[in-house]
Amino acid sequence: MRSDRTREILTLGMPIMGAMVSQSILNLVDAAMVGVLGETALAGVGIGSYANFMAVAIVIGLSTGVQAMVARRKGEGRMERAAVPLNGGLLLAVLLGVPLTIAFLFFAPEVLAILNNDPEVREVAVPYFQARILAVLAIGFNFSFRGYWNGINQSGTYMRTLVIMHVCNVAISYCLIFGKLGLPEMGATGAGLGTSISLYIGTLIYLFLTLRHGRAHGFLHGFPDRETMRTMVRLSVPNSLQQLFFAAGITALFWIIGLVGTEELAVGHVLISLVLFLILPAIGLGIAATSLVSQALGRGDPEDAYRWGWDVYKVTFIMLVLLGMPMWIAPDLVLSLFVHEPELLDLGRLPLRITGFGICIDALSIVMMQSLLGAGANRAVLGVSLFTQWVIFLPVAYLIGPVLGWGLLAIWLAQIGQRAISGGIFAWLWHKRDWVHIRI
Repeated sequence: MRSDRTREILTLGMPIMGAMVSQSILNLVDAAMVGVLGETALAGVGIGSYANFMAVAIVIGLSTGVQAMVARRKGEGRMERAAVPLNGGLLLAVLLGVPLTIAFLFFAPEVLAILNNDPEVREVAVPYFQARILAVLAIGFNFSFRGYWNGINQSGTYMRTLVIMHVCNVAISYCLIFGKLGLPEMGATGAGLGTSISLYIGTLIYLFLTLRHGRAHGFLHGFPDRETMRTMVRLSVPNSLQQLFFAAGITALFWIIGLVGTEELAVGHVLISLVLFLILPAIGLGIAATSLVSQALGRGDPEDAYRWGWDVYKVTFIMLVLLGMPMWIAPDLVLSLFVHEPELLDLGRLPLRITGFGICIDALSIVMMQSLLGAGANRAVLGVSLFTQWVIFLPVAYLIGPVLGWGLLAIWLAQIGQRAISGGIFAWLWHKRDWVHIRI
Protein backbone atom coordinates (compact mmCIF):
# COMPACT_ATOMS: atom_id res chain seq x y z
CA MET A 1 0.00 0.00 0.00
CA ARG A 2 1.40 3.40 -0.98
CA SER A 3 2.26 5.89 1.74
CA ASP A 4 0.04 8.58 0.19
CA ARG A 5 -3.00 6.32 0.53
CA THR A 6 -2.14 5.54 4.14
CA ARG A 7 -1.78 9.27 4.78
CA GLU A 8 -5.19 9.99 3.21
CA ILE A 9 -6.84 7.24 5.28
CA LEU A 10 -5.35 8.60 8.49
CA THR A 11 -6.05 12.24 7.61
CA LEU A 12 -9.73 11.47 7.19
CA GLY A 13 -10.01 8.70 9.76
CA MET A 14 -8.00 10.02 12.71
CA PRO A 15 -10.37 12.89 13.57
CA ILE A 16 -13.31 10.50 13.37
CA MET A 17 -11.46 8.06 15.58
CA GLY A 18 -10.58 10.79 18.05
CA ALA A 19 -14.18 11.91 18.23
CA MET A 20 -15.48 8.38 18.70
CA VAL A 21 -12.86 7.57 21.32
CA SER A 22 -13.91 10.68 23.21
CA GLN A 23 -17.50 9.42 23.08
CA SER A 24 -16.58 6.02 24.45
CA ILE A 25 -14.32 7.52 27.11
CA LEU A 26 -17.34 9.53 28.17
CA ASN A 27 -19.37 6.33 28.56
CA LEU A 28 -16.55 4.75 30.56
CA VAL A 29 -16.22 7.86 32.74
CA ASP A 30 -19.97 7.72 33.38
CA ALA A 31 -19.60 4.05 34.32
CA ALA A 32 -16.71 4.87 36.64
CA MET A 33 -18.66 7.70 38.34
CA VAL A 34 -21.81 5.61 38.71
CA GLY A 35 -19.73 2.60 39.81
CA VAL A 36 -18.98 4.45 43.04
CA LEU A 37 -22.69 4.15 43.85
CA GLY A 38 -22.50 0.33 43.83
CA GLU A 39 -23.13 -2.67 41.57
CA THR A 40 -26.92 -2.16 41.54
CA ALA A 41 -26.53 1.39 40.20
CA LEU A 42 -23.95 0.18 37.66
CA ALA A 43 -26.24 -2.61 36.46
CA GLY A 44 -29.22 -0.21 36.27
CA VAL A 45 -27.27 2.28 34.16
CA GLY A 46 -26.13 -0.60 31.97
CA ILE A 47 -29.69 -1.76 31.32
CA GLY A 48 -30.85 1.82 30.73
CA SER A 49 -27.94 2.54 28.38
CA TYR A 50 -28.60 -0.45 26.17
CA ALA A 51 -32.34 0.21 26.12
CA ASN A 52 -31.54 3.77 25.03
CA PHE A 53 -29.16 2.47 22.37
CA MET A 54 -31.99 0.34 21.00
CA ALA A 55 -34.47 3.24 21.13
CA VAL A 56 -32.25 5.68 19.22
CA ALA A 57 -30.86 3.17 16.69
CA ILE A 58 -33.34 4.18 13.99
CA VAL A 59 -32.20 7.82 13.95
CA ILE A 60 -28.52 6.83 14.24
CA GLY A 61 -28.87 5.08 10.87
CA LEU A 62 -29.50 8.44 9.18
CA SER A 63 -25.78 9.21 9.32
CA THR A 64 -24.79 6.56 6.78
CA GLY A 65 -27.40 7.64 4.25
CA VAL A 66 -26.38 11.30 4.54
CA GLN A 67 -22.65 10.51 4.35
CA ALA A 68 -22.87 8.18 1.35
CA MET A 69 -24.94 10.69 -0.64
CA VAL A 70 -22.84 13.71 0.34
CA ALA A 71 -19.60 11.87 -0.53
CA ARG A 72 -21.05 10.77 -3.88
CA ARG A 73 -21.95 14.38 -4.75
CA LYS A 74 -18.43 15.44 -3.82
CA GLY A 75 -16.97 12.73 -6.05
CA GLU A 76 -19.21 13.87 -8.90
CA GLY A 77 -18.02 17.47 -8.43
CA ARG A 78 -21.52 18.74 -7.55
CA MET A 79 -20.66 20.58 -4.34
CA GLU A 80 -23.57 22.99 -4.71
CA ARG A 81 -25.82 19.99 -3.97
CA ALA A 82 -23.67 18.39 -1.27
CA ALA A 83 -25.79 19.55 1.70
CA VAL A 84 -29.15 18.61 0.17
CA PRO A 85 -28.97 15.07 1.65
CA LEU A 86 -28.33 16.70 5.04
CA ASN A 87 -31.62 18.60 4.68
CA GLY A 88 -33.34 15.27 4.08
CA GLY A 89 -31.64 13.69 7.09
CA LEU A 90 -32.74 16.50 9.41
CA LEU A 91 -36.32 16.22 8.15
CA LEU A 92 -36.36 12.46 8.76
CA ALA A 93 -34.86 13.03 12.23
CA VAL A 94 -37.87 15.17 13.16
CA LEU A 95 -40.41 12.76 11.68
CA LEU A 96 -38.86 9.81 13.53
CA GLY A 97 -37.53 11.45 16.70
CA VAL A 98 -40.63 13.16 18.05
CA PRO A 99 -42.92 10.09 18.17
CA LEU A 100 -40.09 7.88 19.44
CA THR A 101 -39.45 10.26 22.34
CA ILE A 102 -43.10 10.39 23.35
CA ALA A 103 -43.59 6.62 23.09
CA PHE A 104 -40.53 5.63 25.14
CA LEU A 105 -41.15 8.26 27.82
CA PHE A 106 -44.57 6.76 28.51
CA PHE A 107 -43.62 3.10 28.17
CA ALA A 108 -40.21 3.15 29.87
CA PRO A 109 -41.28 1.01 32.87
CA GLU A 110 -42.74 -1.67 30.59
CA VAL A 111 -39.65 -1.71 28.36
CA LEU A 112 -37.26 -2.05 31.28
CA ALA A 113 -39.44 -4.73 32.92
CA ILE A 114 -38.87 -6.91 29.85
CA LEU A 115 -35.10 -6.49 30.11
CA ASN A 116 -34.60 -7.13 33.83
CA ASN A 117 -36.68 -8.65 36.62
CA ASP A 118 -34.70 -7.20 39.56
CA PRO A 119 -36.84 -4.39 41.07
CA GLU A 120 -33.80 -2.64 42.59
CA VAL A 121 -32.03 -2.54 39.23
CA ARG A 122 -35.19 -1.28 37.48
CA GLU A 123 -35.60 1.45 40.10
CA VAL A 124 -32.33 2.91 38.83
CA ALA A 125 -32.77 2.02 35.15
CA VAL A 126 -36.20 3.56 34.46
CA PRO A 127 -35.49 7.22 35.40
CA TYR A 128 -32.02 6.99 33.85
CA PHE A 129 -33.54 5.71 30.59
CA GLN A 130 -36.22 8.41 30.60
CA ALA A 131 -33.56 11.10 31.07
CA ARG A 132 -31.56 9.71 28.14
CA ILE A 133 -34.56 9.34 25.83
CA LEU A 134 -35.17 13.11 25.95
CA ALA A 135 -32.28 13.49 23.49
CA VAL A 136 -33.57 11.29 20.63
CA LEU A 137 -34.17 14.35 18.44
CA ALA A 138 -30.71 15.76 19.18
CA ILE A 139 -29.11 12.41 18.28
CA GLY A 140 -30.93 12.34 14.93
CA PHE A 141 -29.74 15.87 14.16
CA ASN A 142 -26.17 15.22 15.32
CA PHE A 143 -25.73 12.04 13.30
CA SER A 144 -27.08 13.75 10.19
CA PHE A 145 -24.61 16.60 10.67
CA ARG A 146 -21.85 14.02 11.22
CA GLY A 147 -22.67 12.39 7.90
CA TYR A 148 -22.41 15.73 6.10
CA TRP A 149 -19.08 16.83 7.58
CA ASN A 150 -17.49 13.40 7.14
CA GLY A 151 -18.87 13.15 3.59
CA ILE A 152 -17.06 16.34 2.51
CA ASN A 153 -13.84 15.15 4.24
CA GLN A 154 -14.09 17.73 7.02
CA SER A 155 -14.06 15.18 9.82
CA GLY A 156 -12.12 17.56 12.09
CA THR A 157 -15.34 19.56 12.55
CA TYR A 158 -17.07 16.43 13.82
CA MET A 159 -14.21 15.67 16.19
CA ARG A 160 -14.00 19.17 17.69
CA THR A 161 -17.75 19.40 18.20
CA LEU A 162 -17.97 16.00 19.84
CA VAL A 163 -15.05 16.70 22.17
CA ILE A 164 -16.65 19.96 23.34
CA MET A 165 -19.95 18.16 23.81
CA HIS A 166 -18.36 15.41 25.88
CA VAL A 167 -16.40 17.78 28.10
CA CYS A 168 -19.73 19.44 28.87
CA ASN A 169 -21.24 16.03 29.50
CA VAL A 170 -18.63 15.00 32.08
CA ALA A 171 -18.94 18.29 33.95
CA ILE A 172 -22.75 18.44 33.91
CA SER A 173 -23.19 14.75 34.74
CA TYR A 174 -20.76 14.93 37.66
CA CYS A 175 -22.59 17.90 39.14
CA LEU A 176 -25.99 16.23 38.73
CA ILE A 177 -24.88 12.83 40.05
CA PHE A 178 -23.32 14.19 43.24
CA GLY A 179 -25.23 17.47 43.68
CA LYS A 180 -22.40 19.93 43.06
CA LEU A 181 -22.59 23.69 42.35
CA GLY A 182 -26.06 23.95 43.88
CA LEU A 183 -27.60 21.37 41.53
CA PRO A 184 -29.80 18.58 42.92
CA GLU A 185 -28.14 15.26 43.80
CA MET A 186 -29.81 12.91 41.31
CA GLY A 187 -27.52 9.87 41.42
CA ALA A 188 -27.52 7.71 38.31
CA THR A 189 -30.39 9.71 36.77
CA GLY A 190 -28.11 12.77 36.79
CA ALA A 191 -25.71 10.95 34.46
CA GLY A 192 -28.53 10.41 31.96
CA LEU A 193 -29.79 13.98 32.15
CA GLY A 194 -26.27 15.38 31.79
CA THR A 195 -25.78 13.34 28.63
CA SER A 196 -29.03 14.62 27.11
CA ILE A 197 -28.18 18.25 27.85
CA SER A 198 -24.75 17.87 26.26
CA LEU A 199 -26.28 16.34 23.12
CA TYR A 200 -28.45 19.42 22.59
CA ILE A 201 -25.38 21.61 23.13
CA GLY A 202 -23.74 19.64 20.31
CA THR A 203 -26.75 20.24 18.05
CA LEU A 204 -26.46 24.01 18.55
CA ILE A 205 -22.75 23.91 17.70
CA TYR A 206 -23.36 21.87 14.53
CA LEU A 207 -26.14 24.22 13.46
CA PHE A 208 -23.96 27.30 13.92
CA LEU A 209 -21.03 25.82 11.98
CA THR A 210 -23.15 24.47 9.13
CA LEU A 211 -25.00 27.77 8.73
CA ARG A 212 -21.62 29.45 8.34
CA HIS A 213 -20.01 27.01 5.94
CA GLY A 214 -22.75 24.90 4.35
CA ARG A 215 -25.10 27.44 2.78
CA ALA A 216 -23.14 27.33 -0.49
CA HIS A 217 -23.71 23.57 -0.56
CA GLY A 218 -27.50 23.96 -0.33
CA PHE A 219 -27.97 23.72 3.45
CA LEU A 220 -31.55 24.71 4.39
CA HIS A 221 -32.26 25.93 0.85
CA GLY A 222 -35.77 24.52 0.74
CA PHE A 223 -36.95 20.96 1.12
CA PRO A 224 -35.09 18.17 -0.70
CA ASP A 225 -36.81 16.85 -3.83
CA ARG A 226 -38.67 13.55 -4.03
CA GLU A 227 -35.76 11.66 -5.59
CA THR A 228 -33.37 12.78 -2.84
CA MET A 229 -35.80 11.70 -0.14
CA ARG A 230 -36.47 8.38 -1.86
CA THR A 231 -32.74 7.64 -2.06
CA MET A 232 -32.23 8.81 1.52
CA VAL A 233 -34.93 6.43 2.75
CA ARG A 234 -33.54 3.58 0.62
CA LEU A 235 -30.08 4.01 2.13
CA SER A 236 -31.05 4.95 5.67
CA VAL A 237 -33.86 2.49 6.44
CA PRO A 238 -31.75 -0.70 6.05
CA ASN A 239 -28.93 0.86 8.06
CA SER A 240 -31.37 2.12 10.69
CA LEU A 241 -32.85 -1.38 10.96
CA GLN A 242 -29.35 -2.84 11.16
CA GLN A 243 -28.51 -0.42 13.97
CA LEU A 244 -31.83 -1.19 15.67
CA PHE A 245 -31.32 -4.95 15.59
CA PHE A 246 -27.68 -4.59 16.60
CA ALA A 247 -28.74 -2.46 19.58
CA ALA A 248 -31.56 -4.86 20.38
CA GLY A 249 -29.05 -7.70 20.14
CA ILE A 250 -26.71 -5.99 22.59
CA THR A 251 -29.68 -5.43 24.89
CA ALA A 252 -30.73 -9.08 24.51
CA LEU A 253 -27.16 -10.12 25.28
CA PHE A 254 -27.29 -8.01 28.43
CA TRP A 255 -30.59 -9.68 29.34
CA ILE A 256 -29.09 -13.14 28.78
CA ILE A 257 -26.10 -12.28 30.97
CA GLY A 258 -28.52 -10.99 33.61
CA LEU A 259 -30.18 -14.41 33.70
CA VAL A 260 -26.81 -15.91 34.63
CA GLY A 261 -26.46 -13.59 37.68
CA THR A 262 -26.24 -10.01 38.97
CA GLU A 263 -22.45 -10.19 39.35
CA GLU A 264 -22.19 -11.37 35.74
CA LEU A 265 -24.49 -8.49 34.75
CA ALA A 266 -22.26 -5.88 36.37
CA VAL A 267 -19.10 -7.37 34.84
CA GLY A 268 -20.84 -7.82 31.49
CA HIS A 269 -21.70 -4.11 31.39
CA VAL A 270 -18.04 -3.22 31.88
CA LEU A 271 -16.86 -5.77 29.31
CA ILE A 272 -19.33 -4.66 26.66
CA SER A 273 -18.43 -1.01 27.27
CA LEU A 274 -14.75 -1.88 26.87
CA VAL A 275 -15.41 -3.82 23.65
CA LEU A 276 -17.35 -0.89 22.22
CA PHE A 277 -14.39 1.31 23.17
CA LEU A 278 -11.77 -0.97 21.64
CA ILE A 279 -13.49 -1.24 18.26
CA LEU A 280 -13.88 2.52 17.87
CA PRO A 281 -10.71 2.90 15.74
CA ALA A 282 -12.15 0.28 13.37
CA ILE A 283 -15.47 2.14 13.25
CA GLY A 284 -13.72 5.49 12.74
CA LEU A 285 -11.54 4.21 9.92
CA GLY A 286 -14.52 2.31 8.54
CA ILE A 287 -16.49 5.56 8.35
CA ALA A 288 -13.53 7.03 6.46
CA ALA A 289 -13.78 4.06 4.08
CA THR A 290 -17.47 4.92 3.53
CA SER A 291 -16.48 8.34 2.19
CA LEU A 292 -13.45 7.16 0.21
CA VAL A 293 -15.39 4.36 -1.48
CA SER A 294 -18.39 6.56 -2.31
CA GLN A 295 -16.20 9.36 -3.66
CA ALA A 296 -14.27 6.92 -5.88
CA LEU A 297 -17.52 5.55 -7.27
CA GLY A 298 -18.73 9.13 -7.84
CA ARG A 299 -15.59 9.66 -9.97
CA GLY A 300 -16.45 6.51 -11.93
CA ASP A 301 -13.46 4.50 -10.62
CA PRO A 302 -14.74 1.24 -9.05
CA GLU A 303 -11.24 -0.31 -9.00
CA ASP A 304 -10.01 2.50 -6.76
CA ALA A 305 -13.09 2.04 -4.56
CA TYR A 306 -12.26 -1.67 -4.20
CA ARG A 307 -8.66 -0.91 -3.20
CA TRP A 308 -9.78 1.62 -0.59
CA GLY A 309 -11.72 -1.08 1.26
CA TRP A 310 -8.68 -3.35 1.62
CA ASP A 311 -6.24 -0.51 2.30
CA VAL A 312 -8.35 0.77 5.17
CA TYR A 313 -8.58 -2.78 6.55
CA LYS A 314 -4.78 -3.16 6.68
CA VAL A 315 -4.35 0.05 8.66
CA THR A 316 -7.21 -0.88 10.99
CA PHE A 317 -5.87 -4.37 11.74
CA ILE A 318 -2.49 -3.04 12.88
CA MET A 319 -4.15 -0.45 15.10
CA LEU A 320 -6.45 -2.96 16.81
CA VAL A 321 -3.57 -5.34 17.53
CA LEU A 322 -1.82 -2.55 19.43
CA LEU A 323 -4.97 -1.51 21.28
CA GLY A 324 -5.77 -5.04 22.36
CA MET A 325 -2.43 -5.66 24.06
CA PRO A 326 -3.22 -4.04 27.47
CA MET A 327 -6.33 -6.20 27.79
CA TRP A 328 -4.41 -9.47 27.82
CA ILE A 329 -1.20 -8.18 29.41
CA ALA A 330 -2.78 -6.40 32.41
CA PRO A 331 -6.50 -7.29 32.65
CA ASP A 332 -6.72 -6.64 36.41
CA LEU A 333 -5.39 -3.12 36.00
CA VAL A 334 -8.03 -2.35 33.37
CA LEU A 335 -10.92 -3.97 35.24
CA SER A 336 -10.01 -2.29 38.54
CA LEU A 337 -10.95 1.06 36.99
CA PHE A 338 -14.60 -0.03 37.02
CA VAL A 339 -15.08 -2.85 39.53
CA HIS A 340 -13.50 -3.16 42.96
CA GLU A 341 -14.76 -6.42 44.47
CA PRO A 342 -12.29 -9.36 44.14
CA GLU A 343 -14.99 -11.76 42.93
CA LEU A 344 -15.91 -9.40 40.07
CA LEU A 345 -12.25 -9.10 39.07
CA ASP A 346 -11.95 -12.89 39.00
CA LEU A 347 -15.09 -13.18 36.89
CA GLY A 348 -13.98 -10.67 34.27
CA ARG A 349 -10.26 -11.45 33.96
CA LEU A 350 -10.29 -14.22 31.35
CA PRO A 351 -13.12 -12.75 29.20
CA LEU A 352 -11.19 -9.48 29.04
CA ARG A 353 -8.01 -11.28 27.97
CA ILE A 354 -9.97 -13.03 25.25
CA THR A 355 -11.34 -9.64 24.18
CA GLY A 356 -7.81 -8.31 23.75
CA PHE A 357 -7.14 -11.04 21.18
CA GLY A 358 -10.62 -11.09 19.65
CA ILE A 359 -10.93 -7.45 18.63
CA CYS A 360 -8.47 -8.03 15.76
CA ILE A 361 -11.25 -10.03 14.09
CA ASP A 362 -13.48 -6.96 14.24
CA ALA A 363 -11.20 -5.04 11.86
CA LEU A 364 -12.33 -7.13 8.89
CA SER A 365 -16.02 -7.14 9.82
CA ILE A 366 -16.35 -3.42 10.53
CA VAL A 367 -14.25 -2.04 7.65
CA MET A 368 -15.84 -4.30 5.04
CA MET A 369 -19.31 -3.45 6.37
CA GLN A 370 -18.65 0.30 6.19
CA SER A 371 -17.14 -0.05 2.71
CA LEU A 372 -20.28 -1.83 1.53
CA LEU A 373 -22.39 0.97 3.04
CA GLY A 374 -20.33 3.52 1.12
CA ALA A 375 -21.13 1.61 -2.07
CA GLY A 376 -24.83 1.57 -1.24
CA ALA A 377 -25.11 -2.17 -0.42
CA ASN A 378 -27.14 -1.43 2.71
CA ARG A 379 -29.61 -4.28 2.27
CA ALA A 380 -26.82 -6.87 2.09
CA VAL A 381 -25.28 -5.48 5.27
CA LEU A 382 -28.65 -5.69 7.02
CA GLY A 383 -29.15 -9.31 5.97
CA VAL A 384 -25.71 -10.49 7.11
CA SER A 385 -25.95 -8.62 10.42
CA LEU A 386 -29.38 -10.04 11.23
CA PHE A 387 -28.39 -13.60 10.33
CA THR A 388 -25.14 -13.77 12.29
CA GLN A 389 -26.44 -11.96 15.38
CA TRP A 390 -30.03 -13.17 15.73
CA VAL A 391 -30.00 -16.57 14.02
CA ILE A 392 -26.56 -17.75 15.15
CA PHE A 393 -25.16 -15.90 18.16
CA LEU A 394 -28.07 -15.01 20.47
CA PRO A 395 -29.71 -18.48 20.47
CA VAL A 396 -26.29 -20.04 21.12
CA ALA A 397 -25.57 -17.54 23.92
CA TYR A 398 -28.90 -18.30 25.59
CA LEU A 399 -28.31 -22.05 25.33
CA ILE A 400 -24.78 -22.11 26.71
CA GLY A 401 -25.36 -19.37 29.31
CA PRO A 402 -28.62 -19.59 31.29
CA VAL A 403 -29.71 -23.06 30.04
CA LEU A 404 -26.51 -25.12 30.21
CA GLY A 405 -24.92 -22.92 32.89
CA TRP A 406 -21.54 -22.51 31.19
CA GLY A 407 -21.39 -18.88 32.34
CA LEU A 408 -20.07 -15.57 31.09
CA LEU A 409 -16.88 -16.99 29.59
CA ALA A 410 -18.72 -19.31 27.20
CA ILE A 411 -21.00 -16.48 26.07
CA TRP A 412 -17.95 -14.33 25.38
CA LEU A 413 -16.29 -17.01 23.25
CA ALA A 414 -19.48 -17.43 21.22
CA GLN A 415 -19.58 -13.69 20.56
CA ILE A 416 -16.07 -13.75 19.08
CA GLY A 417 -17.11 -16.63 16.82
CA GLN A 418 -20.08 -14.64 15.56
CA ARG A 419 -17.87 -11.67 14.68
CA ALA A 420 -15.50 -13.93 12.73
CA ILE A 421 -18.39 -15.29 10.66
CA SER A 422 -19.65 -11.75 9.94
CA GLY A 423 -16.21 -10.61 8.83
CA GLY A 424 -15.80 -13.53 6.45
CA ILE A 425 -19.17 -12.93 4.77
CA PHE A 426 -18.62 -9.17 4.41
CA ALA A 427 -15.17 -9.76 2.88
CA TRP A 428 -16.66 -12.23 0.40
CA LEU A 429 -19.36 -9.72 -0.63
CA TRP A 430 -16.73 -7.03 -1.08
CA HIS A 431 -14.60 -9.34 -3.23
CA LYS A 432 -17.60 -10.23 -5.45
CA ARG A 433 -18.01 -6.52 -6.42
CA ASP A 434 -21.73 -6.71 -7.11
CA TRP A 435 -21.94 -3.33 -5.36
CA VAL A 436 -20.31 -1.64 -8.37
CA HIS A 437 -23.71 -1.44 -10.13
CA ILE A 438 -25.59 0.28 -7.27
CA ARG A 439 -26.57 3.89 -7.95
CA ILE A 440 -26.95 6.56 -5.28
